[in-house]
Amino acid sequence: MIIIPARLASTRFPQKILADINGLPMVVRTAQNAAQNDDVCVACDDESVLSLCKRYKIPAVLTSKHHQSGTDRCNEAAKILSLAPSEIIINIQADEPFLESGVIKALQEKMAQGVWMGSCAKILEPKHIDDPNIVKVVLNKNNEAVYFSRSVIPYCRDKEGVESVKYYGHLGVYGYSTKSLGEFCSLPAGVLDSPLEHIEKLEQLRALYYGKKIAMVLVQSTSLGIDTPKDLEYALQHFV
Repeated sequence: MIIIPARLASTRFPQKILADINGLPMVVRTAQNAAQNDDVCVACDDESVLSLCKRYKIPAVLTSKHHQSGTDRCNEAAKILSLAPSEIIINIQADEPFLESGVIKALQEKMAQGVWMGSCAKILEPKHIDDPNIVKVVLNKNNEAVYFSRSVIPYCRDKEGVESVKYYGHLGVYGYSTKSLGEFCSLPAGVLDSPLEHIEKLEQLRALYYGKKIAMVLVQSTSLGIDTPKDLEYALQHFV
């Protein structure tokens, strides 16, 4: 099951999930694209988005407006849908309308191995390394996430060796079982309870803060998460 958390409000790009992409609202295009891999449900927080999904015959459920993260929204949707504890859930952000089918499949295969939580990363081009809208991730030898940040990580102290450093960009897709999703959302999430999540505004840091492992799948992808109007402009020029 693929669940797409769709929050209408957005600080950097108001109502971006409704932005037009070649005649379709972004959330609709994201759902239609993801449906190539599995059953899809949009977890929205506004009646207008629920109605929009119904108009395009996309399954959707209405969730609370007060969730701190998309993962929390997915958890409520999983409860509404009464998914089995062992069901594999793939969480795709509503601003990922161009995520390749092969990326989703690779994460599904990783989750089938029984990992607690999974996500994807790709090698970044040098021009994207300094962009705070592109989240970087550092991996250990087992391809598990050590840390995620909007800053440049790892920092190369010896500048002459920077060409040999691989920087990995995080893709906005997660995997869990219904059970592990519920466990994630039961972790304390307040400003003092999960400070890294609040500082970076990255929900996956809650899992790392509490010692949970996130298995990372290295993929090749040209997909772009649309966080700003500039991202949308680029996407319309290169993907549509």
